[in-house]
Amino acid sequence: MSVAINHPDIVEPNGTIGILGGGQLGRMLGVAAAELGLKCHIYCPDERAPAYDIAAKTTIASYTDQDTLAAFAAEVDVITYEFENVPAESVAYLTGLGAKVRPGAKALETSQDRLVEKQFVNTIGAKTAAFHPVDDLSALKDGLEKVGRPAILKTRRFGYDGKGQTRIKTTETDLSAAFEKAIAFAWEEVGAAPSILEGFVPFEREISIIGARSKDGQIRLYDPAENVHRDGILKTSSVPATITDQTAENARAIATKMLQELDYVGVMGVEFFVLKDGDLIVNEYAPRVHNSGHWTQDACAISQFEQHIRAVTGWPLGDPRRHSNAVMENLIGDEAHNWRALASEPDTGVHLYGKREARPGRKMGHVTRITKP
Repeated sequence: MSVAINHPDIVEPNGTIGILGGGQLGRMLGVAAAELGLKCHIYCPDERAPAYDIAAKTTIASYTDQDTLAAFAAEVDVITYEFENVPAESVAYLTGLGAKVRPGAKALETSQDRLVEKQFVNTIGAKTAAFHPVDDLSALKDGLEKVGRPAILKTRRFGYDGKGQTRIKTTETDLSAAFEKAIAFAWEEVGAAPSILEGFVPFEREISIIGARSKDGQIRLYDPAENVHRDGILKTSSVPATITDQTAENARAIATKMLQELDYVGVMGVEFFVLKDGDLIVNEYAPRVHNSGHWTQDACAISQFEQHIRAVTGWPLGDPRRHSNAVMENLIGDEAHNWRALASEPDTGVHLYGKREARPGRKMGHVTRITKP
């Protein structure tokens, strides 16, 4: 399909936001858009995506179907995405048609490859774990010599919530049969795919910061949240985080630099490891609204979801200050069946995602418990 798109710089009320992806983040973005008098058109290949429930219009098609993508772009005023595994080539294609896609392809491409992402973080002067690219068993052996053990082997692309990675703990010598067996098993665990080996980081806690940047370069940052994971999946995010003011300021500075260098428009989540001395190691970033920012729905006047909608539509960014302390807890699998008891708790916001099947390890919703600062 040959079509020229001319999206406006500012999307006014009653305009339409196109969202690539139909998961819970797309659903919550759609709810936030509706509060501002905006409509959403959800594009997703999943026939039962939860975001469809709140959409003014839906398109069920492959992310690589260029004709359908072009038709979708012609019906909306701006395009964003709710997860980072949308093909970067599709975003580039839409941009080439003249569509405004926010955030742009650069942020998406960088985040989709863990090696490229870490190299980018280093170029802006921030620290990462020691890392080594791995394309075969020989490179894996070389990497273990460089980064040491224990280490984590991760696929370079398409990993999330602990998937696509495995830990290498062996203390055997490099010449032993046990060592050879351990690294061969690790290589098979990641599907013998291009990977990255990351050295162990002796961190005391994990934090994240949610930041937003407008199309004219305005930046707003939420308070850092302290995160606890269970089985590779985020379980709780708490604010305020138990970190020093200096560590918080350093996290803000790194997030700001990343937003600027990526010419970013929208909301981004940046995850950090905090060392014993308060120093920061960047773990990864997500070019989208982030699970560890869900607390903003109940503890701030402007949630991360509304902030993202404001940014991508060209509206002024909102005030990110929180009015309450908060602990956000993910409801994973059958935990969402406790909705009645959770809804009875005082000062607790309940957010369910409308997913039809509660599977182990699947995020079904979250609750946020707020208290006065």
